[in-house]
Amino acid sequence: MCPHPPVRAGRDSRSANWISLRPARAPGVCVIARNAHVATVAVLLAGTAFLLQARARSPIVPSRTSLASFPVQLDNWVGNDVPIPDEILKTMGPGEFVQRQYANDQTEQPEITLYLAYRPGRSFFPHLPPIGLTGSGWTTLESRTTTLQFQGATAFVANRYLMACGADRQLVLFWYWAHGRRLASEDLINRYLVFDSLLLHRTDHALIRLNTPLRPGEDAQKAEERLLSFAGLVNPRLDRYVPR
Repeated sequence: MCPHPPVRAGRDSRSANWISLRPARAPGVCVIARNAHVATVAVLLAGTAFLLQARARSPIVPSRTSLASFPVQLDNWVGNDVPIPDEILKTMGPGEFVQRQYANDQTEQPEITLYLAYRPGRSFFPHLPPIGLTGSGWTTLESRTTTLQFQGATAFVANRYLMACGADRQLVLFWYWAHGRRLASEDLINRYLVFDSLLLHRTDHALIRLNTPLRPGEDAQKAEERLLSFAGLVNPRLDRYVPR
């Protein structure tokens, strides 16, 4: 169908003038609409200028200590570095990554693996496997969050995974850290990084992950207590390696 033509009044036989059927606008309506349009354009221009200026500035990378020098001994726990395969490192982008396995011979507890990742630039974290055993047959039995509380620090939410490979079990805790925030959500940390890149000119961020095997018949809650105790040794030392 063709579109309807504009509505007009009929031509009066006594007059050659067209009579408009549009209602008359109240005085000031045009002025208000024009002012609103100008304000909207001004806001858009200011926002564009801010974004362009922010993008032009190089991100601030605070000074820090290399992750490689993170303490090998934490109380009775002594660690050994576990190399990360080159093919995995290539998929992780720029940054510094340390994976270390700690053992406690005095208590004969199962070992704990500490994984630290720090990225200085705009390359945000991709979707990460919760245990770092890509292609090794591990599957997820449980995935949820848990609240962690360290001495002198605000409680925060971390990810908690129970993994299985045959009869073996591993419990995993991990969280993201950026500019004083500890968060479990990958999407949320990436949103904060976008805002911080504009407001603080910082895009550096980190991931902290701990995992431990379960003894045969051991309850996952017992393994979680072991990880939390170890995390309490790690947390106060992180400020040197992951700037707030």
